[in-house]
This record gives sequence, structure tokens and C-alpha cells, in this order.
Amino acid sequence: MILDGKKGLFDLVLVKSLSRFGRNTVETLAQIREWKQMDIGVYAEMENIDTRKVNDSALSIFLAMAQEESCSKSENIKFGIRARMRSGKAILNHTQFLGYTKGSDGVLVVVPEEAEIVRKIFDLYLQGYGMRKIKRYLEEHGIKTATGKDIWSTSTIDRMLSNEKYIGNALMQKIYTPDFLTGKQEKNDGTFSMFFVENAHEAIVDKEIFEKVQERKKAHSKKLEIFVLRRMVRWRLEKIVFTLVRV
Repeated sequence: MILDGKKGLFDLVLVKSLSRFGRNTVETLAQIREWKQMDIGVYAEMENIDTRKVNDSALSIFLAMAQEESCSKSENIKFGIRARMRSGKAILNHTQFLGYTKGSDGVLVVVPEEAEIVRKIFDLYLQGYGMRKIKRYLEEHGIKTATGKDIWSTSTIDRMLSNEKYIGNALMQKIYTPDFLTGKQEKNDGTFSMFFVENAHEAIVDKEIFEKVQERKKAHSKKLEIFVLRRMVRWRLEKIVFTLVRV
């Protein structure tokens, strides 16, 4: 829309409220000022404001009020979600989640054809396939990702193999959004409580298989740590020898 405005493709933007146009007061004001110079206005229905007819001081006040309203709504939504988590109700985000879709009651429902892909990934790992080999297998067989892409990420495969949702459980609030303005999510390392719900939905993978996968992942992780440690020791020894030779 910003690029279209620079091209002169419109002269007025209609929004329900200023908070819908932008959350950050400074960034929103800068954009409105830029458009104002191009004789492009923004009309906010709830506030009954046409930015072409108000000065910057008044507009700044309205935008600050809109930002505060957005912040308040965000905090209220977060409070409601956490209250549901505490009561044992699973809050599940199934966006780009291979194997499931969400039913009318909000509970995850298995997608049979996708569930087979998930089971295949777990099976391949227990057969001894690494992440790269599983990635190659999926791509060579034309199996698409949850977002319909042809190329798989090894990190995505790794996360799938540790996702408790595939055995019907749900660990909630693994991530959180510290700043509603940026919307950037961060890993929850103890900032907020996590909530675990068993049998939250239908499982795709047997618990026995899931536990075997976790055991193999732990063993692989230990081997990798030992390998890295040995490489570091070897590198230091070689450095010491090289220094002695130079001396």
C-alpha cells in the first residue's frame, strides 16, 4: 500500500480506527506526514478523523491514545489466554502444523494424509536416518511441507521429532510476545509459567515410538558434544605444538 501511494494510485485510505492503521505512534505519524505531503489522507471511521484536516499535534494525541488502546487490548487477550491455560484448557496454535487441522470446537483434528507423513518421519529417524537424510528423502519423494513448499528445513524436521503434540499432549506457552508493537516472539525460558495438558487431542504417533526417538536424540546430542570437545582439545594441542615448533 505504501508503494502504491508513492505511485499515486489512491488519494485516501479508509480504516476502521487509527489503531488498525498502525500500532506504533512514531512510525504511523511519519507515514501519515509523508502521505500528507503527497495530498494523500487517512480517514479513521471510529475517531471521525481525516488526517488532511488536522494538525500534527492533535494527530499525535489521537495516535498515542490509539496505541494505548491497542496495548490494553493485547494485555487483556493475553490475560484471558493464560487464564484458560491455568484451568487446563489447551490453547493450540495449529498454523503451519503438519498432521492436524482445528475442528469447530477448537480441538486439533488429525488430517490422515498428513499424519502418514509425520509417522514416516519418525519411522525414518528410528531407522537411523539423520535430519539431512530425512530432508532428502522427503524432497525426492515430492512430499511437501505444511506450507506447501518443496524444500524442507532440517530444523523443522528436528522440531517435529520433539513435538509433544504428536502424542496428544500439549505444552503451552513455549513462546511469548514481549512487545506487542514488534510482534516478535521469544522462547519462554522461565519468564512465564508453562502449562502441560495430557490427552488434549488425538495422537498421531505412539508414545513408545516418541520416547524411543527422544532417547536416540539425546544419545546423538551427547555424541556430538563429545565430538566437538575432542576437536577443541585436538585444535588446542596442535596450536601448542605449532607454538613450540616456532620457538
